[in-house]
Amino acid sequence: MNVLMIHGPNLHLLGRRKPELYGKATLARLNTDLRRHAAALGFKIRIFQSNCEGKIIDLLTANAAWADALIINPGAYTHYSYAIRDAIEALQLPAIEVHLTDIMKREPFRRVSVIKPVCLAQFKGDGAGSYLKALDYCASIK
Repeated sequence: MNVLMIHGPNLHLLGRRKPELYGKATLARLNTDLRRHAAALGFKIRIFQSNCEGKIIDLLTANAAWADALIINPGAYTHYSYAIRDAIEALQLPAIEVHLTDIMKREPFRRVSVIKPVCLAQFKGDGAGSYLKALDYCASIK
């Protein structure tokens, strides 16, 4: 299985941005864990991070033919990017939304996900474990 992993805005700041909330592990560490777990499952994985909505849509489009599944942490775009939502829907990739924190226990504006309706599942609140659970879920949709 080919898995496309996209990290949205500010994920490049992991380890520095609110470590009490997001943890001390860096994005590089998270990506290493993702690659290791994907390999253990026999998956190939492409990992990208962008702070730009249009770039995320371009990455989705450019990798759609290669990917069998999408795992995405849209960051703040979770709450208002109908453009990313529409791209996921149009490309018809099996998609899984992930979040390090439990967005349902955060500020009211973070409790709304416009991305979730076009995803098969959402994993949140388990730090890096949310991502690993999403990879495991991909195995179930093979």
